[in-house]
Amino acid sequence: MTLPWLVADIGGTNARFGLVTELGGPPENVAVLNVAKHPSLADAVAAYLADHAGGVRPGAACLAIAGPVENDRYRLTNAGWSGSVTELGIPHVDLLNDFEALAVSLPHLAGHDLVPLGGPPPIPGMMKAVLGPGTGLGVGGLVPVGDGWAPVPGEGGHVSVPAVTDLEMEIVRALRADGLPYVDAEHLLSGPGLVRLHRGLSLVRGVAPEETSPSRIVESDDALSVETVEIFLALLGGFAGNVALTLGAHGGVYIGGGVLPRIAERAKGSDFRARFETTAPALSDYVGAIATSLIVAEQPALVGAAAWLSQRSSTVELV
Repeated sequence: MTLPWLVADIGGTNARFGLVTELGGPPENVAVLNVAKHPSLADAVAAYLADHAGGVRPGAACLAIAGPVENDRYRLTNAGWSGSVTELGIPHVDLLNDFEALAVSLPHLAGHDLVPLGGPPPIPGMMKAVLGPGTGLGVGGLVPVGDGWAPVPGEGGHVSVPAVTDLEMEIVRALRADGLPYVDAEHLLSGPGLVRLHRGLSLVRGVAPEETSPSRIVESDDALSVETVEIFLALLGGFAGNVALTLGAHGGVYIGGGVLPRIAERAKGSDFRARFETTAPALSDYVGAIATSLIVAEQPALVGAAAWLSQRSSTVELV
């Protein structure tokens, strides 16, 4: 696989691109393109290479996609892009689910890349889990294999919503009555989910729902928005606990995505960790021994995509 390599993190809202110019090196020339402004992945790749990478022709690529991938084919869950990466004209292309790439990045994150959210230090060499609310809700795992790691993809964001309290159940019922027949975890634990949660809480409180946005909700100090964020963090803690139990993630549970870094301080003082530890009361000691951390690194999925290519390459020629 000839250098340079193209790495990308393709979400429902933004497509992040970078170039790897040396084996083991970090992504460079990082740029963020708006998905809605480009009709296809091939168009966005061409725009990035022309406008931000000096028109280079990558010898290989690793693309992290926010949606299901199979062989050379991909489909964004929350945007219109779909097709085959053979259309890109790059000699070697690996496709990963975006949370596979985020999982691969975990061993390469340390120090200021992470904010502890409770629990003891992660146990080295043990199964890790990663999840995160952004445009959608992603989930992935990282399994120790020999001297290395293997990512585990999935679509865990579409499991049932982890409503536990009477208020949370009332919100779910209100949203169903309002025209959302099935409420899954992503419906509430994502950027758009914050808006749905705010609407559901308005309906329960007998307040006329208003037009709002995720950024307005997290930045507002009005009572309804503050309570919405509190419920969001509690639900996220319960969801993270479910993931920890499912994967046996003694190597830690890591929270990524675009929503939580904006409310990191509120997360530390919220019910997130308490709900995480009480996900399964009979196994509270088991879950309580699992660390939770917030990923605040700039472009962790690009780091993961670069690490994936480094692992996969056997011979490299610089160009």
